[in-house]
Amino acid sequence: MTTRDLTTGQQVVLGAAAVAMAAVGGFGAWGTYTNVLAQFHRGATAAGAVAAGEGLALILALTMLGLTLLGQSAPAAVRIGLWLAPAAACGTGLSIAHTITEAVVYGATPLAMSGAAEGLGLIARRIVVYRTGVDAEAQRQTADAVQQLAYHQAVAARHPDEEQREEALRKSWKLAKHVGIGDQVLGAALVEVQRGRITDGADAALAGMYGAVPAAALGEPAARPRPVSATEALRRQFAVMEPADAIRLAADARPDAPPAELAHLLTHYGLPVDAVAVALVLDRRPAEYDVQRGDARVAPQVSELPAVNLQGAVEEAATALGADASAREIAEHLEQTRRLIVPENHVRAALSRAAKKPPAQQPQRPPLPSDDQIGKGGQGYN
Repeated sequence: MTTRDLTTGQQVVLGAAAVAMAAVGGFGAWGTYTNVLAQFHRGATAAGAVAAGEGLALILALTMLGLTLLGQSAPAAVRIGLWLAPAAACGTGLSIAHTITEAVVYGATPLAMSGAAEGLGLIARRIVVYRTGVDAEAQRQTADAVQQLAYHQAVAARHPDEEQREEALRKSWKLAKHVGIGDQVLGAALVEVQRGRITDGADAALAGMYGAVPAAALGEPAARPRPVSATEALRRQFAVMEPADAIRLAADARPDAPPAELAHLLTHYGLPVDAVAVALVLDRRPAEYDVQRGDARVAPQVSELPAVNLQGAVEEAATALGADASAREIAEHLEQTRRLIVPENHVRAALSRAAKKPPAQQPQRPPLPSDDQIGKGGQGYN
């Protein structure tokens, strides 16, 4: 949101106007006070009448100013009160008058303070709108009109009763003329658009007056309007292309770019895609590299340990450590070599079972033939 500062001249003029309004309002309140005091001869009653009429208008104006400073619109009670408070003050003056002359004077006197209060509130709200560019009250009115317009448009399009549809259509056309009324931002934008159109029309009129012949009359093709920028032109082109074609076009323009960079580039030009979609369209796979390091030492080859059960692992550890190895040493050896955590009592039980096993018998080899059998042609095998 952009802000504008008041110039020195604007500050002086607005400050002088505010002082004048405050002075007029003060004289009006004093006049109303003296009028009521002359009728009731009680100062408290006169002060209460001023507070209920002109004072209420001042409070409501300040309330609306505070809401405007907060960027909020005033509720309906505040807006209605700004109309009723001056009317009530005038009615009080009319009711206490005895003659027509007094009624005119007493009824007009409260308007001074009420008008000053509303004028000060209005100027303060306009200063806020001027500096911030946001008119909360106009936005509220536009929002209400647009909401009602959307409702009546929906009724006119889908209501089952034909009479209801016709009535809603007429109401929607009536509401359309209220959209944007009082919105200064919208008005400035529309004026800017119309200024460009008026400029084009004036240029064409002056060209005709001074004898300039349009290019179309000479048979020459009219010059195509250049796009705002190259980025905008590419966005328009990508908007009518298939996403896959746009991805391939971007890949042809940037063949060395990875899918993530292409996805970011296409998103910048108005085509939201992700890196996975780009990779699928281009059928790209991650690059593979072979790294050869001559200074790296060859890792020692570790042979795989034979698969054994717990009994065999304990016996193997006992054989490797010797007959004097304790159950704790065998358990630690199994944890280091086999990554097995075996309690010591299990180790002792396995050693006890191993001790009870009968010694393994070696297979008998056939006897060697004698010399006589060898001389007879080796027929001595039984």
